[in-house]
Formats: sequence, structure tokens, C-alpha cells
Amino acid sequence: MATSKLQAFWNHPAGPKTIHFWAPTFKWGISIANIADFSKPPEKISYPQQLAVMATGLIWSRYSTVITPKNWNLFSVNVAMAGTGIYQLSRKLRQDYFPEEEVVAKE
Repeated sequence: MATSKLQAFWNHPAGPKTIHFWAPTFKWGISIANIADFSKPPEKISYPQQLAVMATGLIWSRYSTVITPKNWNLFSVNVAMAGTGIYQLSRKLRQDYFPEEEVVAKE
């Protein structure tokens, strides 16, 4: 049974013998890099870069569900890209437009 599942995966139209497998697999590097940037100070976050990451994730997530064959690897990496882009943008927006008020000690 495991052999037949492995063979089905290997011969799938979006399997490892095609670019439809490898392109999304390497795209995970962008999401991983964005996750690594969670520790970066918000001042260093770029609006254009994170808007591009978020938009790419949203657009291609939708696309990956309407193509034939459905490419779940492409879908998952783009959901991760959209999520990390949204999170990074929220950090930048909070820092730029909603700074935390400093608590002033009363004398």
C-alpha cells in the first residue's frame, strides 16, 4: 500500500518530476526568511516588500485552487506567505501609527 501511494505521488501531475512541485517547494524559503524576520525591529520592515509578499500569497493561493491539477504545495506555501506578510505589515503599522504610550510616573 505504501508503495502504491509513493508511486502515485511520484507520478502525480504536480509531483516531484515536475516544476509544479519544485517551484513551490523552493518558495518556502521566502516564508521561512519572513518568519526569521519576526525578530527584526519593526523600523526595518519594508512596506513595499511585505505588501508584495502578502499580495503574492493571496493571489496565488486562490489560483492554486482553480488550476488542474490542484496544487496543494503551492496553496500551502502561499497561505504561509500571505500570513507572514500580513503579520509583518501589522507590526509595521502598529509601530508607525499606533505607538505605545510611555507610562509616566507621577511625582
